[in-house]
Amino acid sequence: MTDQENGEIGQNDMLEQLGWKFESREELMDTLRQFFAMQGYAISIKTSTKGRYITLGCDRGGCYRNKWHVPMERRQRNTATRLINCPFEIRCKRLDDGFWVLEVKNGSHNHEPSSDMAGHPSFRRFSKEEIMTIEELTRSGVPPRQILSSLRLRNKKLQAVSRTIYNMKNKLRRENLAGRTTIQALFDELCEGDFTFQVAYDQNGCLTHLFIAHPLSITLTKSYTTVFVMDCTYKTNRYKMPLLDIIGVSSFNKSFYSCFAFLEKEGEEDYAWALRMFSNLLGPSCQPSVIVSDRELALMNAIKVVFPTTTNLLCVWHIEKNILTNCKPRFARQEDWTTFLSIWNQVISSQNEELFEQAWNFFELLYKEKQEVLSYIRRTWLPFKEKFVKGWTDKCLHFGNRASSRAEGAHSKLKKYLLVSTGDLQEVKNKICLAIENEFNEIKTQLLSERIRVPHRSNILFFKELVSHVSVFAMGELLKQYEMMRHGTMQSICTGHFMASMGLPCAHKMIEWKDKILPLDAIHSQWRIDIRSLSVSNGEQDGNSAAPKESAQGSISQLEHPSFPMLFEPTIQVHKGRPPTSRKGKETSSTKRNSSQFEIIDAPRKCSICKAVGHNSRTCRDKLGPSVINPSYGVGIAYEGSTMDEADINTIPISTECFWLDG
Repeated sequence: MTDQENGEIGQNDMLEQLGWKFESREELMDTLRQFFAMQGYAISIKTSTKGRYITLGCDRGGCYRNKWHVPMERRQRNTATRLINCPFEIRCKRLDDGFWVLEVKNGSHNHEPSSDMAGHPSFRRFSKEEIMTIEELTRSGVPPRQILSSLRLRNKKLQAVSRTIYNMKNKLRRENLAGRTTIQALFDELCEGDFTFQVAYDQNGCLTHLFIAHPLSITLTKSYTTVFVMDCTYKTNRYKMPLLDIIGVSSFNKSFYSCFAFLEKEGEEDYAWALRMFSNLLGPSCQPSVIVSDRELALMNAIKVVFPTTTNLLCVWHIEKNILTNCKPRFARQEDWTTFLSIWNQVISSQNEELFEQAWNFFELLYKEKQEVLSYIRRTWLPFKEKFVKGWTDKCLHFGNRASSRAEGAHSKLKKYLLVSTGDLQEVKNKICLAIENEFNEIKTQLLSERIRVPHRSNILFFKELVSHVSVFAMGELLKQYEMMRHGTMQSICTGHFMASMGLPCAHKMIEWKDKILPLDAIHSQWRIDIRSLSVSNGEQDGNSAAPKESAQGSISQLEHPSFPMLFEPTIQVHKGRPPTSRKGKETSSTKRNSSQFEIIDAPRKCSICKAVGHNSRTCRDKLGPSVINPSYGVGIAYEGSTMDEADINTIPISTECFWLDG
């Protein structure tokens, strides 16, 4: 008698010892699975009739079926099967008295038992509690590897691997869709969540634009309507749609997400569409005082059309980096470049128009031999001087926002929630919600906290009316002006710029209230914390949600258009620049942005051959040999009065700074 036959007899004897009756289907399945696992086998349900019959078999029973009839040579994945037509079979039946009985039809296996059951999928399954945990952590934005680590801390015997987590996430997602497309599910969630949203689509019914505003973001936006920062970010969704991020500024000088717009492209019409939706959100009687952006001409033109009375400021940080990209290669020495940048910053810091003209004339005279640099600045930036020179910008109420760094920080925070750039619009919306909800709670908590806290340095008679009524950030700015007044260190003549741009009294203005109390009405409402409430109760939410519901109904009416019974997913957009050259021709799922040109220009050159810093592989002596390049000379430098292409590699000392890139 063979060992396999001995095993079959042993299994049958042990089955008899288990008893032939089970009180429930669950008891039957649990008992049999545990029993056969001890023998090194896994069982699965082959067929069943609900509440009456179950046919069990070995999980290696049956044969592989090529359902799609794809030839092996045309398959893209190198897959395998565990099915070897194992004949083992048990039939179970539920009796009239409610008990379950079983009958062994074929107790033999055509394979050896497993020494470890981790290789069988049924032993990598999750319990109901673990599935609920996975669903909860997934909604919280926890990556799969961390979900698996959390489950292992709770269950040391867990057999699941990372692929099991991914499979469960996909299953939960399919259950959530419930037969709907991702676009249908997205609109259902937007309607149920009282979002303000609007869509646009092409003649084929493919979504091209999507505007979204979360109810909590609407509360903040309508509370702080003066200054906004606008900028597009990329690598946020699988369709490669640019995401216009509109950022507001709170009383605490902190940023908040106002709304988002997925665009088909970065054209003037696309921006104008998004800004019209934003204008509808603010209301017909409200226009921002200032919108900060970079020099995106399409966006600038759209702002001029949709918000004609709004001042559009240009980000001074982006201006500096653009000048670095286009002008730094024209300077031979680093100290010359540093001096140039310092003088340029003096030009854009001019306090009035007259001083600007003087500074610019001096700048032109000093660098008259660098006509390419001057020509670039005249052509690109001088026409917009009113949008970034302090003499003009400090006349408008921008609360200290002369750069779009808020948007850059908001992009970075959002991508920490997204994790990957391959999510569809529904997934991206869910991650946006997480970011907004956490951000809103932080701002609300800070508002309530500052109302009951008294900063020690500001606890003086002069600020008596302001304490607990004005944000701590604004109190800090006022305290600086107060110290200047007290010590007489302010400028002799008041320019009025601080009060005009910050909405706070300057040191000169404070002299009028010296030895008195600074009145609360001298503070702009932006900095007031006593006049706004961010608590979202049911009544408040219902009141604020009238506009979202109206917009949602408008969107749904578009979906019910007789020509388009449903909207389709957006087409994948083509990115600017050449295609990525990643391995296997596949694009990365990373959300990390590509390096900007100024970062490439400013980065130190490192040779990929000898790993030394200061030259590249094209000019490496280890590659070219010592006879090709004289070691006393360097390469790739643009000297004064010449273009980069005209540089003579045999006439430039090696000690000179180099700025050329790898070819």
